[in-house]
Amino acid sequence: MATTARTFTRALRSTPATSTLKTATTRNARSNLQSQTFNTSRRGYASDPSPKSGGSGFLWAFGLAAAGGAGYYYYARDGALTSSAKNAAPAVAKGPFTPQQKDYQAVYNAIAKKLEEQDEYDDGSYGPVIVRLAWHCSGTYDAMTKTGGSNGATMRFAPEGDHGANAGLKAARDFMEPVKQKFPWISYSDLWTLGGVCAIQEMQGPTIPWRPGRSDHPNETFCTPDGRLPDGAKEQSHLRAIFGRMGFDDREIVALSGAHALGRCHTDRSGFDGPWSFSPTVMSNDYFRLLMGEKWNFRKWDGPKQYQDASSKSLMMLPTDMALIKDKEFKKHVERYAKDDQVFFSEFRDVMVKLLELGVPFQSKEEDRMTFQPTA
Repeated sequence: MATTARTFTRALRSTPATSTLKTATTRNARSNLQSQTFNTSRRGYASDPSPKSGGSGFLWAFGLAAAGGAGYYYYARDGALTSSAKNAAPAVAKGPFTPQQKDYQAVYNAIAKKLEEQDEYDDGSYGPVIVRLAWHCSGTYDAMTKTGGSNGATMRFAPEGDHGANAGLKAARDFMEPVKQKFPWISYSDLWTLGGVCAIQEMQGPTIPWRPGRSDHPNETFCTPDGRLPDGAKEQSHLRAIFGRMGFDDREIVALSGAHALGRCHTDRSGFDGPWSFSPTVMSNDYFRLLMGEKWNFRKWDGPKQYQDASSKSLMMLPTDMALIKDKEFKKHVERYAKDDQVFFSEFRDVMVKLLELGVPFQSKEEDRMTFQPTA
């Protein structure tokens, strides 16, 4: 279902909606999609070079021992090597494994494959919650103290993993665990951020440049205090305080908020309920178009204060979302993104790169960032 909906939406994206009627028509068309088609042609996995056979003599044997054997086998009788060992080619010394782009592409492909095959999560995709994992592990950064951020993957530990804003993210961490087991050389912090890049791209979002270099902290000592992530029940002053601590300006705050085109809220996690858009597994500028184009009323229910659209009563917005159109400085960016999805994609790409790199002590340069070809 989710894959078909994403394909359908890609065709519709080039025709901007100018009325609530068109939005409703798109919604009804999506709701009639009843099957999901998988692409059977998948990108292959990169693998380490196969070990080479060795040469002869004591130095050859010593080299094998220093390299941990590397799968070689020989034996000696009366101090002599077997003929197969004598005739083998000289061994080439191998240093520590240094992942290349092809290796990270293999990790990307493995995540994308799981996203396609495991469709039992909300709306048929784990994609939105994987984006949320990348966002929340990065959004704890404090520019003044130089603490937090994606480096360290401290959400692995109970103090941070149990923060209210991280409720439900165990599902995302569990989803990523088999990929970590398949590629044990990648850090959790690199894996989670690469997962966010993969999920955005596989859900038809922009290409997000990414680079490795994060390491994992060994224990909970490095966990950040609760309260560093946005609270959806608050308004513009809260947004500026939370994002300003990380070093984001008004334009960047609005651009990052566009990720609310994806996913939904849950009463057993945040207390809020419902999706922000009609296609919650497709990255688009629908979030901004709906903010500007729909009429939003308070929802009458027993839950926390939230808004619902007057047309279908099936969508929701949080107080922090509505703050973007109540505040004139925020609103001008909402209007820009609502009018042009390519402008939104371009600026979202840049600010997402910035978010994922906050506080990371990279040894590489910005020009070393990699891009990955989406499989969808």
